[in-house]
Amino acid sequence: MQMLSLFDQGPFAPCPAPFNLAAHVLRHADDMADKPALEVIGAQGCKIWTFAQLEAAVRGTATGLLEAGLVPGQILLMRLGNTVDFPIAYLGAIAAGLVPVPTSSQLTEGETAGIIKDLNAAAVLRDPEVACAAHPNQILLSALQAMRGLAPCAYDMGDPNRMAYAVYTSGTSGKARAVAHAHRAIWARQMMIKGWYDLESDDRLLHAGAFNWTFTLGTGLMDPWSVGATALIPEPGTDPSDLPMLLRQHKASIFAAAPGVYRKILKDGLPLDLPDLRHGLCAGEKLSTHLHANWVKTSGTELYEAYGMSECSTFISSSPAHPARAEALGQPQPGRRVAILGPDGPVPQGSEGTIAIADNDPGLMLGYLNAPEETAARMQDGWFLTGDQGAMAVDGQISYLGRADDMMKAAGVRVSPIEVETQLSAHPGLTQVGVASVEVKADSHIIVAFYTGPKDVNAAELEAFAAERLARYKQPRAYVHLDALPSGANGKLLRRALPAYFKG
Repeated sequence: MQMLSLFDQGPFAPCPAPFNLAAHVLRHADDMADKPALEVIGAQGCKIWTFAQLEAAVRGTATGLLEAGLVPGQILLMRLGNTVDFPIAYLGAIAAGLVPVPTSSQLTEGETAGIIKDLNAAAVLRDPEVACAAHPNQILLSALQAMRGLAPCAYDMGDPNRMAYAVYTSGTSGKARAVAHAHRAIWARQMMIKGWYDLESDDRLLHAGAFNWTFTLGTGLMDPWSVGATALIPEPGTDPSDLPMLLRQHKASIFAAAPGVYRKILKDGLPLDLPDLRHGLCAGEKLSTHLHANWVKTSGTELYEAYGMSECSTFISSSPAHPARAEALGQPQPGRRVAILGPDGPVPQGSEGTIAIADNDPGLMLGYLNAPEETAARMQDGWFLTGDQGAMAVDGQISYLGRADDMMKAAGVRVSPIEVETQLSAHPGLTQVGVASVEVKADSHIIVAFYTGPKDVNAAELEAFAAERLARYKQPRAYVHLDALPSGANGKLLRRALPAYFKG
């Protein structure tokens, strides 16, 4: 009898109550008061924050936000840059029971206007250098920094299922959606500690991302802090070619980055001398076997991949205890219940289906804010449907087979082609627009816009038009004029056929 594609790692320990996400992250602040929690490293030297200093700044910020008249449960839009101010404000808000919503600093003023309206935000935490639409209650960066010296606020303890934060992602409709997460989400991330990181308190984890990227917030900062490890973050503007030197100088034992960063580090083909590095971590987009093999050969260390999404972080991964076979992603992390679903439930092992995770997973989102129908559409008979296709082997290892929709990845962030097409379609010289991700060389993809119109429009003009309406990572890197866009029998655009029209 053929077995079904269902992998159950057993129930994970329930989150304690009362609970606060920030209190869990900083739970080692008392017993490790003088240990470095964060080191911001680079050409300017090293700025160290001990666990005691970090907690004092977070809890002082919490006090300041409450003294500013904010009330637990209210939503705060974060418009801060790539500095340590970002995680301090983020955790400070959560410590006070407020709900921060981190957003990319690359978003335009117009994009933030829609977000402010969608969230009904009580305030905006704002760096004046970061674009933001008008809001009557903006708490500026200078005020946030001054709050750190205030007396520490008591952690707002409560139901672990209450909303703690939200992050934006492209929903199934193509419209950016705020994904609401509970305080228990940080508790669930412990399944990643052994199931992916193999993270211990004596580790020094260097994450190559910016402070204001959710991958960095979780893997690079909060997870190390929650086990008493030291987080290393390169100062803004650090060139990827300098990362091997920083890894070596600061004795990093674990390195985390998106595949594109590994690609840039390896482009010269020179051996890497990283005596303290145990292994690397990779997420954000699919890791190619070529890049994986190149890293192992050049660095002498392994690279472990993880698969996840904004709605549930990572839940499938390889690890030192369970390396991935061939091109597989890895297996479900301890405590996860994962299946490969077809129309009638789990498909036979080895068959293609939709990757799904149990809808009672403690790391799963509460739902999309203001979009109950879209939330319900992702749920099916006890499962959350990712929209990605995969196949499960007899040992539970899962291979990634692509997206069921046309979502693209840019710098490790999901980008909806519908969103990009909608903005570009407003240009008077374009009659139809189709956007797709195109592989321009091995392991390197760019967003390309294909369009029809009376004539070929100057690329610089289209680039300027896109720059006014879209964050940098959403903007196409090339534009192709066609007589007609490929379509099916019903006239619907065939996005997957578009890359064949790109000549480079």
